[in-house]
Amino acid sequence: MSAIDGLVQEFSRLPGVGRKTAQRLTYHLLKRPPEEARRLAEAIGRVVDEVKACSRCGNLSSEDPCEFCHNSRRDATALCVVEEASDIKAIEGSGRFRGLYHVLGGHLSPLDGIGPDELNMAGLMRRLEQDVRELIIATNPSVEGEATAAYIHRLASGLPELRVTRLARGLPVGGDLEYADGVTIAEAFSGRREM
Repeated sequence: MSAIDGLVQEFSRLPGVGRKTAQRLTYHLLKRPPEEARRLAEAIGRVVDEVKACSRCGNLSSEDPCEFCHNSRRDATALCVVEEASDIKAIEGSGRFRGLYHVLGGHLSPLDGIGPDELNMAGLMRRLEQDVRELIIATNPSVEGEATAAYIHRLASGLPELRVTRLARGLPVGGDLEYADGVTIAEAFSGRREM
């Protein structure tokens, strides 16, 4: 296999990158100055060498504990559980949550062999036994995400003084009703609030 084919093959392993896009990326790199490709290779190498899962929450970070667990100004009584570390970025972008996070590392998917033992559930339960007063479940609104949320709710329901909440779902800002599916509209109706 040639060096070009090898790079195309490696790029095409990335999520959302098909063979055509992998070829475009490869030929783009070959047209650019060699320093650009070397910087990319160095950045990938640094990420592989330096980024690890936080020992407290599972967030991906070059620090342990991560920037959120280390920040004493965060509200340690509110814990938001997410499927993946990338979900934290989206929540932080809202500017509305000032608590701590817990990364499961995926969602329950029995068909794929992913049960509670394959996720960071034990770590979640240890953290819930501390000073957490509200657990916010922010798993994805997929079948697997809903099953994971229900499982976590069952686990946490036996803990006294713990409020368990789920992120609201419904119509996105700027969306049109005519393009929304029935499930989204149903969720919007059940989650409606007083004006």
